[in-house]
Amino acid sequence: MNKKRSAAAAGQAWQIYNETLKPDAPGMWERVRAVPRMLKSALRGEYKGMSYGTLGLLALGLIYIISPIDAIPDLLPIVGVVDDTGVALWLAAVLIKGAGDFVTWERGGRPTVIVGDIVD
Repeated sequence: MNKKRSAAAAGQAWQIYNETLKPDAPGMWERVRAVPRMLKSALRGEYKGMSYGTLGLLALGLIYIISPIDAIPDLLPIVGVVDDTGVALWLAAVLIKGAGDFVTWERGGRPTVIVGDIVD
């Protein structure tokens, strides 16, 4: 990830942080606590606000960060860490933004019938 993308990810993270400060918006801590519930609901197909494609990209991003194989080796001072930092910021931004949408969805009441359920 180049410097331009890292800066864009940092800007997105800052924008999402500012969103958490708005009245009636889910706060940062509420969003962080909602991430496991959101992921579980999305994987079960209950929450449609996060696609399987996005979940796959999140998994790939996490693998990229923890993998010893990088596009830019971490042995290079500063430059080697920039790509990992950019991916980490992107992961955090997607999860926190998604968790805010999820909390709003939860507050609005979950649908009693999920599309595809068989109703007697």
